[in-house]
Amino acid sequence: MRCTIGVDIGTSSSKGVLVDAGGAILAQATRAHDVSRPRTGWVEMDGGNWWDEFVALSRELLAAVPDAEVTAVGVSGMGPCVLLTDQDGEPVRPAILYGVDTRAGEQIARMTADLGVEAITRVGGSALTSQAAGPKILWIQEEDPAAWGRARRIFMPASWLAHRLTGAYVLDHQSASQVSPLYDIDREQWHDDWWQRYAAPLEQPALLWAGDVAGTVTDEAAVLTGIPEGTPVIAGTIDAWSEAVSVGAHGPGDLMLMYGTTMFMVFTRSVATGEETLRTPSMWTTAGAFAGTRNLAGGLSTSGALTAWLKDLTGSDYPELLAEAEGSGAGARGLVLLPYFAGERTPIQDPDARGVIAGLTLAHGRGDLYRAALEATALGVRHNVQTMRDAGADIRRIVAVGGGTQGRLWLQIVSDVTGLEQEVPRVTVGASYGAAFLAAGAVSDPAPAIADWNPVVMTIAPDPALAPVYDTLFDRYLRLYAGTAEVVHELAAQQRADDEKETPA
Repeated sequence: MRCTIGVDIGTSSSKGVLVDAGGAILAQATRAHDVSRPRTGWVEMDGGNWWDEFVALSRELLAAVPDAEVTAVGVSGMGPCVLLTDQDGEPVRPAILYGVDTRAGEQIARMTADLGVEAITRVGGSALTSQAAGPKILWIQEEDPAAWGRARRIFMPASWLAHRLTGAYVLDHQSASQVSPLYDIDREQWHDDWWQRYAAPLEQPALLWAGDVAGTVTDEAAVLTGIPEGTPVIAGTIDAWSEAVSVGAHGPGDLMLMYGTTMFMVFTRSVATGEETLRTPSMWTTAGAFAGTRNLAGGLSTSGALTAWLKDLTGSDYPELLAEAEGSGAGARGLVLLPYFAGERTPIQDPDARGVIAGLTLAHGRGDLYRAALEATALGVRHNVQTMRDAGADIRRIVAVGGGTQGRLWLQIVSDVTGLEQEVPRVTVGASYGAAFLAAGAVSDPAPAIADWNPVVMTIAPDPALAPVYDTLFDRYLRLYAGTAEVVHELAAQQRADDEKETPA
């Protein structure tokens, strides 16, 4: 049976799927893991674990379907991450994760002062924020000189897996465009002058598109994974873009909402047909997963991470909390929550933002808090969508994907808060499925169509009767952040100072 494997390295778990030529999932496997948070604002992971989990997942998938004939391998992963290795591909330190890691504030400020916001935005598409990988490379150079002295190559989860499988040293254009400001988005190539200034002596990885073949499985990798030697492996890309592929949300005017540990949004334009590349300081402009596409992207630093925190804090389970949250009703009985428990990415770009819960009384229970958390993520989505539209995004279609789509309440709250209809496809496992689809496209003639693999099966429409409630709540949400920012920033500074006292030099 001809199949493709797709594996995604996520923030809280790695997931793998084995998919037949028609898009049916034959087997799934998951490995849970944790990130390391050694200091406030630092989020790291051991890159070696990514390969170990890939090996375990591939063997489990192949054992589940003994007659599987693997024709290609797809990879994806969270990002943009910074995993530096030596010349032999051995990591020199833990990987620094994407925008939830906010350590490089000083490097962002210095690079911005050195190069100028206008030049950075013109070349890279976006102003420098905690999402940009370039300042994190500079942070390692300045703050971890021992590791920097050994570093020769840069990887992200997808490119690391492709390297371990094939020996190739590549990075896809979409991921490269988030190594800002070291990638020229209009020319679709590395910006050599700035690379030499900030990233030398790192070797520049060759650039491919997400579905391009990076190489074939080596004999050594075949022995470890069970995947036959010579099997093609694609370059892959960052998980949110692979998720967009998995549900067909990568056409002009499409917006993907990814419900995961964090919430991610990707809006697509086609520069191949003459549409303008959108740039705005509070969002991220990137290359797309496919040639000729550009994206305006945004992300909340917490969504599923926030609901998991509340579940663990209250000692409850999700069905209990969802039932109680539904009973709480729109507005959570007078609560408004800011979901900035790990700082915030777009559109406020404030790594020192913190969570706030306003309106609490002794009459409130855990269901009200859970409802307020779901509504907070929806309010964050509304803030991002409004910012995208203000920048010129003509959003025509919204597709939901990710683990959070399994519960209808969260989907309904997002539609009610934003006033937007969402399409939900049959398969919502996410990035690993998108990676498997891209792999199939790389070795099939003709390439499969995602509409055939993964048709839309449900549409979530907003309740117009709730629009006044959520218009008022959104106004309070914006004013609560503005009104508490000064105190919250003081608390964030205190948290950093306390960390430094507790962390050995």
